[in-house]
Amino acid sequence: MKKVEAIIRKSKFSEVVDALQAVEVNFFSYWDVTGVGNQKIGKVYRGISYSTSDIQRRYLSIVISDSFLDVTVKAILKSGSTDQVGDGKIFVTDIEEAYRIRTGEKGTKSIN
Repeated sequence: MKKVEAIIRKSKFSEVVDALQAVEVNFFSYWDVTGVGNQKIGKVYRGISYSTSDIQRRYLSIVISDSFLDVTVKAILKSGSTDQVGDGKIFVTDIEEAYRIRTGEKGTKSIN
């Protein structure tokens, strides 16, 4: 099993969700997060222009079976890209074991 963590633009969230559902990844968690990155956002407050590096993003956490890794990553890459700095990152880690609390099932049965 793998855990895919993606940090994406909030404006691309609905497109990423649609792309994930199209490849049958129907369950994941997400959070609104603020980060610091290479993208700089210019703002104007009371006529004064300033730049900030605090960036609003959406963080997705998806646990999938190994066979879904490539299609999941490709779906996020394709739907989340604007070809601009600040599109985000994807991280993949191994998951040793997973359990479904209700039934006690473990392994890939617990995430399907």
